[in-house]
Amino acid sequence: MPKMKSNRAAMKRFRRTGTGKVRRNHAFHGHIFTKKSPKRKRNLRKSTILHHSDLARVRKMLAGN
Repeated sequence: MPKMKSNRAAMKRFRRTGTGKVRRNHAFHGHIFTKKSPKRKRNLRKSTILHHSDLARVRKMLAGN
């Protein structure tokens, strides 16, 4: 049986923390900034923890690594 391959797109978007949680970046921070408030843009720069309902699916994509 060959090794499991990790999903390369997921590898670029998610990273695992030391405790096993998964960090992700916010969406909606690519363009059209004129209508977004400075507070909203500032908060979109920060990463956050992935929601627990998505955790199993993302861990499976990162399984090869």
